[in-house]
Amino acid sequence: MTDDQEKLITIFEARVRQLIFLCDTQKEKINLLTDSLNQKEAELQQVKITAEDTVRELNSKCEKLMMARVISVNEGEVKDAKQKLMRLVKEVDKCIALLNE
Repeated sequence: MTDDQEKLITIFEARVRQLIFLCDTQKEKINLLTDSLNQKEAELQQVKITAEDTVRELNSKCEKLMMARVISVNEGEVKDAKQKLMRLVKEVDKCIALLNE
């Protein structure tokens, strides 16, 4: 072999080593990114579960508040009806008192 061919082979070997090193570096980066992606997906799944629980809890609270409002409205109507009846009873009492005079 000539000196030029040996130099070319040496350069080629060096370039192949550099390429292997770059491939190994990229494989490490890919593994790190894959691990990071898996971790983020797990975190996202946990957040989704937590969000679903929160939504269920808030929906439950909303339904309870709506029921409480309906009940309070009904209680308010009952109070109004009682007051109206009391007024009518008073008027009837006044009428009876006037008739008895």
